[in-house]
Amino acid sequence: MGATMIDEFAVSTLMVVVCVTIHGLGLFGLSRALRTEAATERLRDINPLSLRGSMFTLSIVVSMVALHGLEIWLYALVYMFTHAVNGFEEALYFSTISYSTVGYSDTHIVREWRLVGAFESILGVILLGWSTAFFFRMLSRIDPH
Repeated sequence: MGATMIDEFAVSTLMVVVCVTIHGLGLFGLSRALRTEAATERLRDINPLSLRGSMFTLSIVVSMVALHGLEIWLYALVYMFTHAVNGFEEALYFSTISYSTVGYSDTHIVREWRLVGAFESILGVILLGWSTAFFFRMLSRIDPH
């Protein structure tokens, strides 16, 4: 017997809670690492166009991509565990394009689990927006001399 709509909502809700928690803790940890008093002093002296400024920006971007990657992989594992898609590669690809809202075709996920993919897209928009706001806030700490 396939999944019911209640199953889909339960899995979707659980994934939203897990991913928002991971994302919040990840951004909080990154913010704390950048907010130490010594780091704050150093940020005021960074030229955004210098190698140091570029490395600061790159470190934030890589950290956020890793955070989104973790969330995408968690959804891929859900798709694998529920047999919603065929194979790990397809699960990871479907998760990536759903999270980023690029979209795929509903024919690549079994009918009983399509709602999880839709929730992943909604969540992806929110978490990508949250990361964008965080990114610009961090970059605004660099003094453009």
